[in-house]
Amino acid sequence: MSDPQDRFVHRHIGPREDDLGEMIRAVGAESFDALIDEVVPPTIRLPEPLDVPQAETEAGFLSRLRSLAQANQCWRSFIGGGYYGCVTPPVILRNLLENPGWYTPYTPYQAEVAQGRLESLLNFQTVVQDLTGMQVANASLLDEGTSAAEAMTLLHRVQARTRPDANRFVVATSCYQQTIAIIQGRAEPLDIIVEVVDDALLTEQDWSDVFGVLLQTPDAHGSLHDLSALVTQVHEGGALVAVATDLLALTLVTPPGEWGADVVVGNAQRFGVPMGYGGPHAAFFATRDSYVRQMPGRVIGVSVDSKGRQAYRMALQTREQHIRRERATSNICTAQALLANMAAMYAVYHGPGGLKDIASRIHGLAQLLTRTCEAGGVKQVNPDFFDTLRFELPANRSVEAVQTSAHGAQINLAYHADGDIGVALDETTTREDITLLVQILTGNEDGESDALMREPLPPVKFADALTRATDYLTHPVFSQHHSELDMMRYLKRLERKDIGLDTSMIPLGSCTMKLNAAVEMEPVTWPEFSMLHPYVPVEQAAGYQTIIRELEVALCEITGFAAVSLQPNSGAQGEYAGLLAIRAYHQANGETTRNVVLIPSSAHGTNPASAVMAGMKVVVVACDDDGNVDVADLQKHADTYAESLAALMVTYPSTHGVFEESIQDICAIVHAHGGQVYMDGANMNAQVGITSPARIGADVC
Repeated sequence: MSDPQDRFVHRHIGPREDDLGEMIRAVGAESFDALIDEVVPPTIRLPEPLDVPQAETEAGFLSRLRSLAQANQCWRSFIGGGYYGCVTPPVILRNLLENPGWYTPYTPYQAEVAQGRLESLLNFQTVVQDLTGMQVANASLLDEGTSAAEAMTLLHRVQARTRPDANRFVVATSCYQQTIAIIQGRAEPLDIIVEVVDDALLTEQDWSDVFGVLLQTPDAHGSLHDLSALVTQVHEGGALVAVATDLLALTLVTPPGEWGADVVVGNAQRFGVPMGYGGPHAAFFATRDSYVRQMPGRVIGVSVDSKGRQAYRMALQTREQHIRRERATSNICTAQALLANMAAMYAVYHGPGGLKDIASRIHGLAQLLTRTCEAGGVKQVNPDFFDTLRFELPANRSVEAVQTSAHGAQINLAYHADGDIGVALDETTTREDITLLVQILTGNEDGESDALMREPLPPVKFADALTRATDYLTHPVFSQHHSELDMMRYLKRLERKDIGLDTSMIPLGSCTMKLNAAVEMEPVTWPEFSMLHPYVPVEQAAGYQTIIRELEVALCEITGFAAVSLQPNSGAQGEYAGLLAIRAYHQANGETTRNVVLIPSSAHGTNPASAVMAGMKVVVVACDDDGNVDVADLQKHADTYAESLAALMVTYPSTHGVFEESIQDICAIVHAHGGQVYMDGANMNAQVGITSPARIGADVC
């Protein structure tokens, strides 16, 4: 029997029994149960304990997770599609990702205790600006699809004043399919018309009612494009251009900013951040100076402190939701700060020369694979490429034969609908991989391996229009820390400028105030979890599937709901997804005119911003002096908007931490008028084991 004090609940959640007694006495309660009875309305209390698995010790948890990790199969993946193998330098892995001095600090709202992270995020912005050729970049977004969708809405806002009738957004078919899907989902509630157009037909478009277009280079199939003429045509037609691209490719090819792009988006994953079965990863967003106040997310800027010394701050938070609420430009109020810092430090560690060397080696291997496969009768059809190739099989070589050969070698490739085979190389690709790929694609298993191992890599060679001619990462920080010792000292120097939970309690409260325990962080870097590409066949991710199913079952039990989606990647995105679910519910019932959302004045600023993004009209409900919902005012608005009421957004416990007695009456009023209740999950930890959103009366959380 293990020591009961080794249970996770005692080590990390607390308080322990002796702490409880002291805390109960301090607040003047007779017992813990009496305190709960006093604080939580009895009508919403759970009648029985939660039916969830028994608590585990840390050692027991890690042992079980090891067995689940082994159920994942770490095949070599050459799938691409926006996700690539990479090498996380050990100095960054050990001193940043696995370091509580970097992963425990609070989100950097207080610049005076976040100077280290703010400097690193400024480095991230500099990397993005330099490589994309744009004037300003933010401190990261949640994922590439979200970044592209935010580009669409930014272009729509920019055009709205001068071209109010332009409501069509054109997307090239060569963009990533996951990006297209997110854009279509984001556009529909806003009545933006998305038209997905074949690349070959883009030059034939009538741009008169188009406010923007999304292009991609390198595209989803790996082709590099000289888009300068098309961008000129789009601009002459009155529309604006967003471009999705690859930061590593931009070390070699002409950046979009140099041929007129208005917004550039993408993903910094391959800068040292493992694939992790699809994320999280730091996306990037760059644009023109003139659009900076329309840009989502945060911008880190250089300022001076009270003594005239250089200092960093969040210069432009479009976390303006707390001020502008439903007039905010986005509901984005966060960043992938830890992973953006990893990507920034990857660029600092390698510097411009090192990044170019990595990209050149990958491109050289891609040329070598192309040349050797074509000598073996398999044609590569991308006219210009960086690292991703598309092979057209000859008549004597079937897709099934390639699949069988690849499966036998435990290799994943991309299989296109027309029978072509996609192969995406990356930083982890070796010459041995090239030899094996040649054998798989051509079916020839002799005569090539020795030559391939000896042959020098071809030099980088693109068409002049595609070849980068401008310098990048010229700031001294990108040339000073290329040894492990210098890098470690730089990371430690920045770390010491911050306050994290490794040094102090943090005197802030928020829905983001949480700590992942070391036992929870440790498996993040296990290769069985970190190396999986998100598009591997599902049977190769059996361990992940078990974890996902277990979590879904537990969350259904905890919330009282029938089903759970694990897709939203932030609280604000959860709000948005929840409102879209409610919107779809009303549409399925034929009540398409229900579009009013009631939101208490005390609600998080992201609530009204998310509602507007979901195509809904915000009506504010008054609160009393203590912050509680004014039930009479709620009743008045529910009566007024009875025919169009879609939902109430309510935080419970409230934003000021109170289990309001009237919560069931509040939910009943909304339901009686045909609306649904979205319960903000920001403070839901306080409900666990005591009550649940479904028991209280919520429909979505």
